[in-house]
This record gives sequence, C-alpha cells and structure tokens, in this order.
Amino acid sequence: MAQQSNRGDLVVGLDIGTSKVVAIVGQLTPDGQIEIVGIGSHPSRGMKKGVVINIESTVQSIQRAVEEAELMAGCEIHSVYVGIAGNHVQSMNSHGIVAIRDREVGDADLERVIDAARAVAIPADQRIIHILPQEYAIDSQEGIREPLGMSGVRLEARVHLVTCAVNAIQNIEKCVKRCGLDVDDIILEQLASSYSVLTEDEKELGVCLVDIGGGTTDIAIFTEGAIRHTAVIPIAGDQVTNDIAMALRTPTQHAEQIKIKYACALAQLAGEDQMIKVPSVGDRPPRELSRQALAEVVEPRYDELFTLIQGELRRSAFEDLIPAGIVLTGGTAKMEGVIELAEEIFHMPIRLAHPQNVTGLADVVHNPIYSTGVGLLLYGIQRQQADNRRAFGYASESSNQVAEVAPQPSLMERVKSWFQGNL
Repeated sequence: MAQQSNRGDLVVGLDIGTSKVVAIVGQLTPDGQIEIVGIGSHPSRGMKKGVVINIESTVQSIQRAVEEAELMAGCEIHSVYVGIAGNHVQSMNSHGIVAIRDREVGDADLERVIDAARAVAIPADQRIIHILPQEYAIDSQEGIREPLGMSGVRLEARVHLVTCAVNAIQNIEKCVKRCGLDVDDIILEQLASSYSVLTEDEKELGVCLVDIGGGTTDIAIFTEGAIRHTAVIPIAGDQVTNDIAMALRTPTQHAEQIKIKYACALAQLAGEDQMIKVPSVGDRPPRELSRQALAEVVEPRYDELFTLIQGELRRSAFEDLIPAGIVLTGGTAKMEGVIELAEEIFHMPIRLAHPQNVTGLADVVHNPIYSTGVGLLLYGIQRQQADNRRAFGYASESSNQVAEVAPQPSLMERVKSWFQGNL
C-alpha cells in the first residue's frame, strides 16, 4: 500500500512543477468513488523547465506542500507517486513479436511480448519509465485490446515507449527521499493529467491533450483509446511572465501577479479603457497602462506556443486523426482569451479541462492547475487496484493501462537466470 501509517488506504500524488509543488491525498471509498481528503500547495523553488536546478530549495518546497496535505488529511505521508516533465523526455513507438506457448495467450506471453517490444536501442543516459500498450495482434487478427486467454500461434504488441534522462529521475528521487518519503512510481506528467481530464470517448475518437504549466508545455495524443505520441515543448507560463517583466520594466514577482490578474491572450478582448497599475523597479513610482497594451505583449507568446504545438501535431502525423480536438489544461491555460486564440490557430474544437471523477474536496481541485496532481493520484489508485488483483490471482492488468517497467537485470543476473532455466 502507498501509506505505511494508520490510514493505510491512502494514496498521494506529488506534482513537483516549475511554479508550484502540489501534494494531493486521496482514497478509494467502499462504493468505488475516489475521495480527495487533503491538499497541500507551495511555490516551487529550485525547478526550471521541469528539472531540478537546486536540490535544497526543491526539498523545502516539497516539505511545505506535504506538511500542509498531512495537516488537512489528518495522516502521515510516507510515500508518493511523482510526476516528471522536461525537455529531456523522449518517446517512440515500438513493437514486438513472440510465439504463443500452449497456443493460448497467458500472462507469461504478455510479459515476453512486452520485453520484445522494449528491446530497442536507447542512449545510455536515458531510462525507460513507461511501456504503454497500444494494441495487440494474434496471427492475422489486429486491433485486439485484451489478448489474455485468446488462441493463436503468434502474438504481436504495439507499444509507446517513454524515456527520461537518468540524472533527472535521480535528482527528483533524491529530493523526495531527503523529505523522508519513498517514491512509489515516477509518471510522465501529461500521462497523469490524461487520467484526470480526458473522457474515454475522447480517447477513443482521437484527442490531443496540451498541459501548459509554468516551465513546460506537455503534449499527449490519443487515438482508438491508446496513447500514440508524446512531446514536451520548453515554452510555457514562465516565458509569458518574463515577457511582461521585460516589456513593462517591472520585477518578475509583480509581472507574475499582473499576468494572473489582468493578462489576456487575445488583444481584441481586452478593453483600451481598462487601466492597470504597473510597479516600477527600485523607488520609481508605479505607472498606468491599458489592459490592451498588456495583451499585446502576451498574445505573441501564446501565438508562438500554439504554432509550435501545431508543428508538433503535424510531425506526429496524427493531426487529421483527432476529431475530438484539443483539450487544454494547466495553470497557464486558464488565461482569458486562450481558448479563442487557440480556435483561431488550430481550427478545431478546443476546451479547457478541470479534474473530473473525484469527490471530497472536488470543488477545491476543480481547477486546471491541479490536473496533474489529481491525475497522479488516480494513476496511483489504479496501480494499487491492479497490484491487488494480481496478488489475489485475478485477471491481469488491462492492456490500456500502463505496463510496469521493472529495472533491467544485469548481465550476470541474466546469465545466471538462463543457466537456472536451462540446466
């Protein structure tokens, strides 16, 4: 179980973002609902573009968020599911083929075909964190979602592999462990967000999730119920804040406040007669500026970001396969005018998404800034349920869920295993 305390049924999602750290505590109720019982949030210090740049500052931010969540939930947190993002994240589609033993697909066959699919060359400084099954094929029959128990001779699996920089993973683990916490698992942030904001119909029809945070913009494309493409763009809310600070000649913390309170991503929606006060640097008196002038600073950055997302969509070759359109989430997607600007650029349906399918403090987390945190929690609960089913000998984990990535055995361990199995 995720908790080693008196409340052993609890699961914790920890979103270590560039702008904030969020800890969300939840549990599965007897009637099958997911109840959020605690939330902690603290400004993030020590992260840049999704990666750790100052361990001490990051540790302090995590501790503050976790302490707040513990206080609200009335429990002691011992382990967490952590999100990861950053420009170091890479992904690819792969496939593997194996012969089916005993002419009926069993758990061992599924493990072997996933192992065959993961046998691709990746750089030494990268590590596979997710093997996401897309579909299976048995002999000439394709499009199989759950092959367990089916008859055939040859089993083929198509999967989506996600890799991250080893040092980025180690730094996150180090920060979490220095807070006295264990890491249950590390999850790609846009994958986590998809658990909380996307509907099954959208995934089936074809949809692109765009999570715009403080340091990175994370993209995930789903078609036919499975994830097909993931990408990270290192432009997000921090660049908007920097643009405002530079253009208006105001300190960064004031630029952030101005962005949150007054910014608009589409200049034509901002009124010329709406005036805002802009603090100056040093002892200079504040100046007045129209809200439209502010929007003219912000709009080009969002325009650039959406153009980069459109380019990523075209490179992925899935641009024409997402009739459900684009789902925007994350704190930077909340700004007024973002939906209208996105519709102008993408010419497809756009919606702003909040976390769904949770109870308890649902009204508090009904905000795009909590999409990743709630998604990490939902992922963790689903993982626990799958582990419990396996422990009690029930059906294997659904092929639409995340395949567990075990650490690769060393060469000596593999040789020893071969001798034990063959002699």
